[in-house]
Amino acid sequence: MTAQSNLFQGRSTATPEEQQKAALHEFDALVDVLRAAEINVVVIDDTPDPHTPDSIFPNNWVSFHGDGRVVLYPMEAPNRRTERRADIIEKLNDELGFQITEVLDLSGHEESGHYLEGTGSMVLDRANKVAYACLSSRTQLDPLGDFAQRMDYDVIAFDAVDRNGVPIYHTNVLMNVGETVAVICDAAIVREEQRAAVLARLKETGHELVSLSYDQLDAFAGNMLELRNASGERVVAMSSQAWDSLNMAQRETLHANGKVVSCPIDNIERSAGGSVRCMLAEIHLPH
Repeated sequence: MTAQSNLFQGRSTATPEEQQKAALHEFDALVDVLRAAEINVVVIDDTPDPHTPDSIFPNNWVSFHGDGRVVLYPMEAPNRRTERRADIIEKLNDELGFQITEVLDLSGHEESGHYLEGTGSMVLDRANKVAYACLSSRTQLDPLGDFAQRMDYDVIAFDAVDRNGVPIYHTNVLMNVGETVAVICDAAIVREEQRAAVLARLKETGHELVSLSYDQLDAFAGNMLELRNASGERVVAMSSQAWDSLNMAQRETLHANGKVVSCPIDNIERSAGGSVRCMLAEIHLPH
């Protein structure tokens, strides 16, 4: 139900059972790699009912913010809407010591056929309160404006396409914004004035830019995420395929920024159409 707008999805020829087994192995391996880098990883098991085949990508239905707010998002695919789980939010607050002050539910936009799929649809520069958003069937202006107004974010919206001219379904496929380094396939941004506006804003906020090619976009190099570990160090997480696609200069820029960790998740990338960043719903909630 999600493959129509995600052309990265459905590349695997394995059976669903084989894909599920391989995905679980890759998920566990990523958790191990992150924990070895001193990242505090919270793992919450899926439930057998309802069936939620894309729940490995939690960043689409929820985001957690430093002021204690939790945001729930409107999802395009009906089978993904059941991923929104109040018990997970309650567990973070009641059992794991995170402070939640408010749950902001934007899912009502689904009734109007308008969608905004979390930090897949938006790449958030949290320090500077800027939301970058590539418009698509899954990322639409009405809920985007609602998020921006309620969360006090500036929006930089633009149109972007893949090498075949097909709209890119999620912004986090083509860019990532860390504290001081931003990675972006700027060639994918269709209109020159939009491209200039995106790059100018990134430079204004002090970001060093790493420009990706379409080949690197296809290898999920845009789908990386900068984290902080228990020692306060920056850690950039990505898939092995993404890392292998980068050239020496790009790798040196990332290494200068912080520790880089990668893990092979080839099956997840081929079958589900997402990569490491999609698998992580980072928790900025206060303790």
